Amino acid sequence: MGTAVGGGRAVPRYVQIADEIVQQIRAGLLKPGEMVPSESELVERYGVSGGTIRKAMVEVRASGLVDTRHGKGSMVKDRPPVRLRSSDRFRRSHRRGGKAAYLAESEQSGATAKVNLLYSGALDAPAEIAERLGIEAGTQVLARRRLYFRNGTPVETATSYVPWDVAKDIPELFAENPGPGGIYARLEDHGHEFAEFVETLQARLATKAEASELALNPGAPVVHLIRNAVTEEGRVVEVCDTLMAADQFVFSYRIPATD
Repeated sequence: MGTAVGGGRAVPRYVQIADEIVQQIRAGLLKPGEMVPSESELVERYGVSGGTIRKAMVEVRASGLVDTRHGKGSMVKDRPPVRLRSSDRFRRSHRRGGKAAYLAESEQSGATAKVNLLYSGALDAPAEIAERLGIEAGTQVLARRRLYFRNGTPVETATSYVPWDVAKDIPELFAENPGPGGIYARLEDHGHEFAEFVETLQARLATKAEASELALNPGAPVVHLIRNAVTEEGRVVEVCDTLMAADQFVFSYRIPATD
């Protein structure tokens, strides 16, 4: 039988099988590092054709819960649990407590965090970044590119762009470790008090290079987030271009209902 009826709509059998395998993984019946049963085992278990199982496994891979190696089958990923990314992550109290946003969130969730600085130095501003900073494309800025780990797994890359006239007077921004509270704390130390952070998010599929950097399957979903850090004077003094493994983040925002 190819489909089942639920709620008045026919559900393809391969979707049912995929959902069952995904639920087994999420429930811990299939544990990280374990192999998903082979195609022949699943054919026998569910009494369906190999084609139906292959279609089901396409759905399972799309969930981001398994790694598939040609000739070896599919293995349940050993990835850290989802980390909440909340709207209060940039509270000034975190910076005053000496914690940058990523480290504060990781600590709250009981995870071990690590940040690797990949690049720090002068760069010609790309057109989109320059527009956000209110400068001409190609104008020199300070760029800081980082790779973030959670429990040893890469989960996020981020590149901060700071106008050169701002960065040149803050030597800590050029250091591997900008100090307690991160670059936002250093900017505020030098009189750039923040009024708000404005974020734009887009979900898409990872490029081959992005998937490699974040240890994802080719074409895995990612969240591309760009943030403007806006001072009380209305100036954008930092733009952060971030790419996150979509299976590792849940976004939570508080939205005022007042005028």
